[in-house]
Amino acid sequence: MDMEELWSKTREVLRAEVNAVVYNSLLGSNNLVPALLDGDTLVLRVVMDNLKLLITNQWYSTIVRALSQVAGHQMDVEILTQEEIEARPQLKQKAVEEQETVLESSVALNPKYTFETFVVGSGNRFAHAAALSVATDPAHSYNPLFIYGGVGLGKTHLMHAVGNFIREHDPSKRILYIPGETFTNELISAIQQGRNIQFRNRFRSVDVLMVDDIQFIAGKESTQEEFFHTFNTLHTAGKQIILTSDRPPQEIARLEDRLKSRFAWGLTCDIKKPDVETRIAILREKARQENITMDEDVYEAIATRVESNIRELEGSLTRLVAYAQLTNRPITVQLCEEALHDIFAKKVRKEVTAQVIMQAVANYYSITVDDLIRPTRRREIAVPRQIAMYITRDLTNLSLPQIGQVFGNRDHTTVLHGCNQIANAIKNDPSMASVVNDLKEIIVDNK
Repeated sequence: MDMEELWSKTREVLRAEVNAVVYNSLLGSNNLVPALLDGDTLVLRVVMDNLKLLITNQWYSTIVRALSQVAGHQMDVEILTQEEIEARPQLKQKAVEEQETVLESSVALNPKYTFETFVVGSGNRFAHAAALSVATDPAHSYNPLFIYGGVGLGKTHLMHAVGNFIREHDPSKRILYIPGETFTNELISAIQQGRNIQFRNRFRSVDVLMVDDIQFIAGKESTQEEFFHTFNTLHTAGKQIILTSDRPPQEIARLEDRLKSRFAWGLTCDIKKPDVETRIAILREKARQENITMDEDVYEAIATRVESNIRELEGSLTRLVAYAQLTNRPITVQLCEEALHDIFAKKVRKEVTAQVIMQAVANYYSITVDDLIRPTRRREIAVPRQIAMYITRDLTNLSLPQIGQVFGNRDHTTVLHGCNQIANAIKNDPSMASVVNDLKEIIVDNK
């Protein structure tokens, strides 16, 4: 029986033995968190220092008795603050090792994703500076730190870099990195297996919580409820929270307003597509890491043709190197053209139609095309509809009445009003301008 299960069952015994008020406010809440199981001694970390004396004086013997009952033999309990744990090097190291075992189901940090290997450019300079600030002084600079941007632009790299930096400079810090989709899946599994308490303890007892692609929890009521309380617990306790998404909090459709508000409490920053100079620098760094030597014109040939994201850029280099090794030829521009001919070939773009635009907008906001057409004035549908109308007017030759017909037989004055609303928003709201520009790129590039 691991310490999580041991403490979970002990709390169930305590629930039946003590007053409901005492249980809910002290023993059954997250005030006590299992930190280490050392032989027959369970070390409990008290979240708030001022509660240590109260719990130790009045409830110590009750906890020991319940714990021994669950374990089936005599156990002991030691209640310590985080500072007391850190002041005892041997105990601190054991707690770190125990925590690594407890968090083994979370996704491991990638040791290659560090600040040293992150190439800084004009499109990510602000996000990089913010991430470094958080890594240097967790929970004091920006909390939460919310980074958003398109796929493959370096959000995950920065998040791992923060985790690796903190772990290197303070190994006692409990760090948990998890994709938003995995968080949802683990919650579902915990509910099905009756392990809700263990789930909550695991996520609410860390010093740094990093959730990648948080937009995946949108529209999932129970997941949002659980994360709301997890966020509040960690933030109140002064723990660092870092989140990434493909769009800013206010643009995540079907995300509860209370979460949107909390996500904006700290600092929100975006990562844009790298410019050509940054793309060349990224290729050089990738080649350096892999001990690859090639002429500058090869870097330029790739960087000027692969513009979408860093993932595709690095993938192109990997493919080129593999091709050169398999054919036993030196890496030249000519070989580059041969190996990457399909990537370099101009993409045949489909005609931009209202249907293409509607589908792109629906995908972006995690809604359906039917939502854009049906008669509803809910903001989470109305705004994407107005954006789709605005882009349709901009990228097609359809008249206002024709656009109205496509969007559920709406009157042309409704279309004009919607287009004007978005035009004004673009002038006054940088985030709206960014969203519209992103959508236009997606539509024109047929991504």
